[in-house]
Amino acid sequence: YGEGEEPGPSEIDERREKFFVPYHAALQVEIDRLRGLHDKIVLYDCHSIRSVLPRLFEGTLPIFNLGTNDGRSADPTLQAMVGQIMAETGETFVINGRFKGGWITRHFGQPQQGVHALQMELSNRGYMREPDGKGTPDNWPVPYDAEFAAPIRA
Repeated sequence: YGEGEEPGPSEIDERREKFFVPYHAALQVEIDRLRGLHDKIVLYDCHSIRSVLPRLFEGTLPIFNLGTNDGRSADPTLQAMVGQIMAETGETFVINGRFKGGWITRHFGQPQQGVHALQMELSNRGYMREPDGKGTPDNWPVPYDAEFAAPIRA
């Protein structure tokens, strides 16, 4: 948000009730439905993020940023399998680095109850021609480039 454009407490409460609560309630319903069909399920919570965000961290993020709440939201074997897949891409990656797993991962990931939650923060530069510096209306969002994105889709 720009300075002075931040939502106030009532707008935050309204957004929470309008978006957060029903979304997570629906997610719980789907988890329960799938657990009724399978002994184990995987919740893969995927996000895209700018590769450089000086207000949040120093340096450049790896392409793949996997979080399992330090191994508490998914079986270690699953975490290792995803780690191997990331390693085989030849791209940079980290497990439980800056992003250990957000609310969904921490709240829903209960491997002892058959729900394994992984969070992936995918750096923009892994699949798009991310502009240097701050995004502006002139350079953001970038047009989709299927050829540039192809390796990450493979």
